[in-house]
Amino acid sequence: MLRTPTGGAGHGTAAAVERAMSIGTVLLQLRDEFPEVTISKIRFLEAEGLVEPERTPSGYRKFCSADVERLAQVLRMQRDHYLPLKVIREHLDALERGEQAGLPSAGGPGEPGDAPWDQDAARATASRIGRPELLAAAEISEEQLVEWEAYGLVVPAAGGSYDAEAVTVARLVADLGRFGLEPRHLRAVKAAAEREAGLVEQVVAPLRRHRNPQTRAHAEATARELADLSVRLHAALVQTALKAGFH
Repeated sequence: MLRTPTGGAGHGTAAAVERAMSIGTVLLQLRDEFPEVTISKIRFLEAEGLVEPERTPSGYRKFCSADVERLAQVLRMQRDHYLPLKVIREHLDALERGEQAGLPSAGGPGEPGDAPWDQDAARATASRIGRPELLAAAEISEEQLVEWEAYGLVVPAAGGSYDAEAVTVARLVADLGRFGLEPRHLRAVKAAAEREAGLVEQVVAPLRRHRNPQTRAHAEATARELADLSVRLHAALVQTALKAGFH
């Protein structure tokens, strides 16, 4: 849930004056819903015309709550519908002009009234995207994707499609690349992830082979929980190692 800033108390007016926000404040608000967003991402979206904050005479950005909500809309459409930024910008601009523009999506969740199996099929279709959609969603070039695939960082599914995790991986690899980390540097990270996945699989494999459907469903929930705990442990160990290196 986004927190809308309010003006200071005691102005004696019915409508409080909204305080302008710095880009750092905007980042903190967005991270409640989008933990992977970065300041460089916000600046990139501004450069692409997705948001236009005011500027002080000295050039500092001044964001308002409407800017934060617009950024949240952009990030949701990227995350949930894998839409290119150009399409997102046109859609939001149309809404601001008061036009009744439906969400431009190649395939999303079923419409109200669809049969349950139709909705499941629609969600399954929406969870897979093609190569052009991956490039647009992750904002990367064909050359980058080819290199990352060669290192096994991004792996297409059968038929050449990609899932949501591939988009997330591509975005993270791109963000790390801005700090000079190349795909060859990330092979150790990939190997560690595969070892962690292997540990999770050892725990849930007996449950997945069970004849009871509820037990098999419990296996998937257990796998997700173990994966989350593994990621949190990994992050804590990295922070511990970094702190030790600074002493």
